[in-house]
Amino acid sequence: MKKLTAVAVAALATVLPLSACGTGATTEPAMTEPVTSEAPMASEEPMASEAPMESSEPAESEPAEAMETGEAMAAEPAGAYLDYDEYQASKADFADHAVVLFFHAGWCPNCQATDASLTQDGVPDGLAVVKVDYDTADELKRTYGITYQHTFVQVDADGEELAKWTGSRTGEDILAETT
Repeated sequence: MKKLTAVAVAALATVLPLSACGTGATTEPAMTEPVTSEAPMASEEPMASEAPMESSEPAESEPAEAMETGEAMAAEPAGAYLDYDEYQASKADFADHAVVLFFHAGWCPNCQATDASLTQDGVPDGLAVVKVDYDTADELKRTYGITYQHTFVQVDADGEELAKWTGSRTGEDILAETT
């Protein structure tokens, strides 16, 4: 998974200046167009609609680099940070993610720091962090035996606990704890 993340970061560092895209929500689609249209520099027209038509040429001329990057991007779904209600409404969208419930309290300094990190720095690909309100989610706290805010619980598609821990500050820290 770390190799895929490294490949994605390298591709992002190369493509981001070319695509003028800076948001995590649109990074994946923006990355696939420039990677496939970057090689044939002969066509420097700004029309995005031409990039897909030219995509067969770069695939033939640079299959190892362009295809591996595209495959890495397809293998790791974009990371997500969302509220529990949003997650419940769209669970199927996160079937390919490691899903971690983050029991967050607005008054908790550690929770605030983690929230700021996830909001500003984003969430690693392949990870969905689901923010659960510690003060109101009594049933979920009972289900997972949560007695302390700033607790993380990795769950499977059926909501079964896979791992539980405290103390993570960043998306990378959270991802490192997942099974």
